[in-house]
Amino acid sequence: MNAKGISYVVTKANMTAAFGEERWTAFMAKLAEKDKYFSTVIMSITPIPVEKLIVLFDEMCKEFFNDDKMQYIKFGKGGAKGVLSPDGPYKSFMLTKDIKQFVESVLPKIWSMYFDSGVTVARLENNVAHIKITGIQIKYTYFEYLIMGYFQQAIKMFGKKSIAKKVRSIASGNEDIYFTYELKDS
Repeated sequence: MNAKGISYVVTKANMTAAFGEERWTAFMAKLAEKDKYFSTVIMSITPIPVEKLIVLFDEMCKEFFNDDKMQYIKFGKGGAKGVLSPDGPYKSFMLTKDIKQFVESVLPKIWSMYFDSGVTVARLENNVAHIKITGIQIKYTYFEYLIMGYFQQAIKMFGKKSIAKKVRSIASGNEDIYFTYELKDS
């Protein structure tokens, strides 16, 4: 399974804004010494094996966040802000005005814009967004938090706060990842 390089490009932009270009460059040089994959140029359309993306995020947790892997939620939220903002490459996803259409149509499309496998099905029922992802084999809890944070931020950018809950997890042995988001007005 691959992720598009846009995840790297947005992460780099967020991290350099927070920590500076020099610190990011030094971090990436150290990472390239550990894993030659990171010595190549990664552009927004470059396919990145998800395992390499996880290496990047794990190393960022060690280097910048005292090994706090719950930062994955913030990485997801930062990614959504970067690409869905009015200046972001996926800003057109935010043009819909109907929350049901946003949840059921747009959120699954966002998944397919990032990843080359897995199927996302979403539905809005009684002010709760249900999102299920099947067909992936990534068994890493923090990767699931990355996704959960991303969708939560996308919903917030649409205009709804939410309480996110992970119901099922591939990392825990389930067949799918299943999140719920209880929606509230912003």
